Amino acid sequence: MHVGWLIVVCMAMVAFINKLICFWCRSKVCLVGKTALITGAASGMGMQTALALAAKGCRIIVADLVNIEEAVKKIKSITHNPHIIGKSVDLGSLKSVRQFAKNILETEPKLDLLMCNAGVGNYRIRIETVDGLEKTMQVNYFSHFLLTHLLLGLLKKSSPSRIVFTSSEAAFLSSFKVDELNPNEEYFQKILTAFNGGVYSNSKLAVTAAVRSFAKRIDGTGVKIYAVHPGVVKTSFISNTISKDKNYLLGILFMSYLYIFGKTPEEGAQTLIHVAHSDEVENDSGKSFLEGMRIPDLPQLTNRFCEDIWQATIKILKMESHEIAC
Repeated sequence: MHVGWLIVVCMAMVAFINKLICFWCRSKVCLVGKTALITGAASGMGMQTALALAAKGCRIIVADLVNIEEAVKKIKSITHNPHIIGKSVDLGSLKSVRQFAKNILETEPKLDLLMCNAGVGNYRIRIETVDGLEKTMQVNYFSHFLLTHLLLGLLKKSSPSRIVFTSSEAAFLSSFKVDELNPNEEYFQKILTAFNGGVYSNSKLAVTAAVRSFAKRIDGTGVKIYAVHPGVVKTSFISNTISKDKNYLLGILFMSYLYIFGKTPEEGAQTLIHVAHSDEVENDSGKSFLEGMRIPDLPQLTNRFCEDIWQATIKILKMESHEIAC
């Protein structure tokens, strides 16, 4: 009994600390006349980010796969900002990403902010997309890498502009190698993947590596890029992960704990909102942020690792020369 109460007290303390250190964006920068494209904006942190930016007068492009019309109506209703539109994109399909980018280039005269936010959780088995890629890596990393290249010209034209990638503290757990960017069946059988965040943590490390590489290549163009680690947030992302993990009791218990004591989507979105428009981060392109603060680079991100990831990604995606923007 005493042990049970001790566990409850410890969990309560963690929840309290999580709330206590939660950062809140207080930037007063006006965004009237700006256009932001946010992937995964129909729910979770993407929705909260869209609401915050729309409330500041920003025109929002809600890029998602489901519930787009409902999200557009909700953002308009809450913020009274009429300049909200929705566009469909399936990040599990490179063809869809290319068509989406083509549509944006044909219909949008400017783009001030690209937020690569959408993501999915970890899978215990290899789920392959129509492109022959592992799904978590494609949705979280590959498709956003491609989308950024395809829209970079418009972002340069609209400069000063920004790109924000949603990463995760799980990236610190990853130790994957370049040849595991598109993991095969054997990767999922390794014992280590049960303890280091698996493909999810790998995708977030790849995201952070891409941010660093993009920053070097676009330096001086007026486009800035950042990675954000939002912390543990209780969104549908976690509940979906639990539903896919039915045969792993410890996994269910751990993810349930995170869901109960995690941040709300609004709390989790605060650093995303801050980095998206605050003047304070202007000189920190290529860096990572947690709770509104710039944090040191992950030790895994050596120059060689980042360059190898960059070149391997271009090869895996079979990008044409005209698609490589930097």
